[in-house]
Amino acid sequence: MKLTQKNFASQAAKAAEACGIFFFCGPDEAGASAAAAKVVSLLPDPGERVDLAGSALRADPALLGDEARATSLFGDKRHLLVRATGDEAHDAIKALIETSEADAGEACPVLIVATSATDKSRTAKLLEKRKDACVAMFYPPDIASVSASVRGMGDVAGLNLPGHLAERIARGAGLDVRLAQSEVDKLALYLDAAPQTPKQVQAEDLDAIAATTEEDGFMPLVNAVLSGDIAHLDRELARMKELRINPVGLLLAVERRAVQLVKIVAALGPGGSIDRLDRGQQARLGIFWRDARDIREQLKHWPRVRLDRLIQRLTQIHRDLLANSQFADTLLAQELVEITRYAAKRS
Repeated sequence: MKLTQKNFASQAAKAAEACGIFFFCGPDEAGASAAAAKVVSLLPDPGERVDLAGSALRADPALLGDEARATSLFGDKRHLLVRATGDEAHDAIKALIETSEADAGEACPVLIVATSATDKSRTAKLLEKRKDACVAMFYPPDIASVSASVRGMGDVAGLNLPGHLAERIARGAGLDVRLAQSEVDKLALYLDAAPQTPKQVQAEDLDAIAATTEEDGFMPLVNAVLSGDIAHLDRELARMKELRINPVGLLLAVERRAVQLVKIVAALGPGGSIDRLDRGQQARLGIFWRDARDIREQLKHWPRVRLDRLIQRLTQIHRDLLANSQFADTLLAQELVEITRYAAKRS
């Protein structure tokens, strides 16, 4: 089964019922992650979540089948969430399919979020014609589509969100639906809203709970970290604390730039330079004049192999922040220092 970004929302319930393997890819990692979360919410009994890294599956393709057929300590249901880069999970998925067809036993749902992969990748081709698998590709959203998604989130949470406030949330989240969802959740909690007791949202309500800064406020710190700029890091971390910058929002901004660098490195090839790209090519890669200098500097510090490791590290940090929200500021600051030092080693 192959879905598009446009019809995924309407077909998600059908896919969750019919499919056991889900492959979400495309340049919008946030959208792919949100799709995976949506499918999990639609499973009759998702049970325990088990996280796997694509690099681990590439090293041991049999691991996916072992984990998919294992039972939890208390015999409860489970599902697997794989975060991979490109086709890292291809061989593992192929082995899972082959062993399933050989009656190796029932496997739990497997959801793969594949950074840098497309619906033309080997993994997508392996799955797209199967009735028990779902492939969907997600592109970076525009303000209109994210605003519409935010209004939909509000409806589910019992919030009546006017269009201009939904757009404000979308812009404040940098068009990231995960961060937008967190803002909607905070609004619902603040207003004590629920589907049974809906509440009208006013601009003052959003002022009370909204993240202090938007994407532009994140970027000086993002650039200092990925450029290995240790000299400016202390100042930016102090600003992060002073302005109470949302740690999850900041981390998402780092993740977006890291994914962008992966795309740029793949497009340039060995020895390539962004200066050789015409304006159209640069625009398609999200390289705009105000960011070009920083991106050029960051490419010096992050060759492809380092970027792969960085994406994996950021994914783990994201999980740690969500599991330790009380200490998220301190935890993220420590991790950003380590990443900056790592980047500074290659200058």
